[in-house]
Amino acid sequence: MPPLSYRSPKTDVRESKIHGRGLFATADIGKDEIVAIKGGHIIDRATLQREITPRLGPVEIQIDDDLFIAPVNEDEREMSMLYSNHSCDANLGMRGEITFVAMRDIRAGEELTHDWATTDDDDYSVECKCGAPNCRKILTGKDWQRPELQKRYAGYFSAHLARKIALQK
Repeated sequence: MPPLSYRSPKTDVRESKIHGRGLFATADIGKDEIVAIKGGHIIDRATLQREITPRLGPVEIQIDDDLFIAPVNEDEREMSMLYSNHSCDANLGMRGEITFVAMRDIRAGEELTHDWATTDDDDYSVECKCGAPNCRKILTGKDWQRPELQKRYAGYFSAHLARKIALQK
């Protein structure tokens, strides 16, 4: 069965210092180059919380207030995973809802990470263990509302968050 998600041939999944497995550049990646595209099924929040997350863990990407893309069974899980860990000093941002691009030139060997603030609008608070010098220590599903993050990631928020940010102004 073909993979549900796309990972650039310039990437490889291996052990991460941030968490479990991570996505790493195996060759230099240019600014705005596509690194990964999340695939899966369109799932509403209730189905995600009731059926998917208890069985598969955090496997989704949010695409609207109540919609997510995720695998729906264990067989699809590995085929949909991108392995882009969170970092408060991320090098990947979003183009559209499901496409991850390089926010800067990335050197071979770097771990490819994204800041959940560019994709998530949810009610959670978790301790961050990214280890970045600018680590926020606590991540929330509402970090996209922080003015300093809106400035840092301008042009690299998911489309649904970019719309929300535009409506705030």
